[in-house]
Amino acid sequence: MSKIRIALIEDHDLTRVGIRTALIQKDEIEVVGEAANAAEGLKMLKMVQPDIAIVDIGLPDKDGIELTREVKSTANGQQLATKVLILTLRDNKEAVLAAFAAGADSYCMKDIKFDNLLEAVRVTYNGNAWIDPAIARIVLQQAQQNPQKLESAFVDAKTIASNPDYVENLEGIQPYTLTERELEVLQLIVEGCSNALIAERLYITVGTVKTHVRNILNKLCADDRTQAAVRALRSGLVG
Repeated sequence: MSKIRIALIEDHDLTRVGIRTALIQKDEIEVVGEAANAAEGLKMLKMVQPDIAIVDIGLPDKDGIELTREVKSTANGQQLATKVLILTLRDNKEAVLAAFAAGADSYCMKDIKFDNLLEAVRVTYNGNAWIDPAIARIVLQQAQQNPQKLESAFVDAKTIASNPDYVENLEGIQPYTLTERELEVLQLIVEGCSNALIAERLYITVGTVKTHVRNILNKLCADDRTQAAVRALRSGLVG
């Protein structure tokens, strides 16, 4: 089994060392590089090409959001497949939207529990977006107020360009396409609940939750939980 190769770009030494120490305890993870600023970080990423870069949003020489934009631009030009997980103290929707608009794959708070960080790493590695539960509700409230703005942060423009009926299909989602249980699960997804918490709330197993989530993603034509939540709010499936 191949390891998840991670690079850390964080200017605070104690934070960086703490994250590294926690991550390397897991056999499935390998920390392949570290940097304390954006300039060194970008060079490192080009050299080691990790699976995931954990990037601090408040780097001393350049905002982590701008670095993310450069990483994704570099990726397009050099086939760099590195995913970006933003790490920040900012719990406001503007920073989150800006990060995802720049191409970030996931977004975590710095005070995140290690188990949640590990989950974020795994989810990101598997190609899905992960938003810290502490700010999920704030972000999804933005979706209710301005769904087009949030949707644009998660939907690749190529998807819309290649599918002119995308928006029309999105607005045409009908509640009867989801079962009553799936709607319950979807509501909890919108509230930022993890699979384990959904299982606890609905008195079902985590395996059953995963099955419901998979069905929901398929029915909403969503790539991940966040996109499903946005589409559900936009189409009025949940409130």
